Amino acid sequence: VQLQASGGGLVQAGDSLRLSCAASGGTFSLLRMAWFRQAPEKKRALVAVINWRGTSTYYTDSSLKGRFTISRDDSKSMAYLQMNSLKPEDTAVYYCAADYTSSIRTPGFDYWGQGTQVTVSS
Repeated sequence: VQLQASGGGLVQAGDSLRLSCAASGGTFSLLRMAWFRQAPEKKRALVAVINWRGTSTYYTDSSLKGRFTISRDDSKSMAYLQMNSLKPEDTAVYYCAADYTSSIRTPGFDYWGQGTQVTVSS
């Protein structure tokens, strides 16, 4: 499975961005999809997960759930992260990840895309 993340950029606080993750080489409809982020000098951290059926989502932080939305479009083999009301602390490199695990909260992902930089200015 190959993953290609895109959609990052430089925005101002309060703006919105939608990140996209294009998957190829696997059976997308069976993939659990996730977004991670890594802020400067911090470890990579999970942001959100969506199960393979698209029926369940998980956000690591309740504040993110109110601003970020993970989704998927199996017809396009794409996953998305809609980010609203962006804050400077959201500045990070965002990565998409995937695997064939059915449980939404199982740690660890097998496939990773390259990161896309999101910079939020105050």
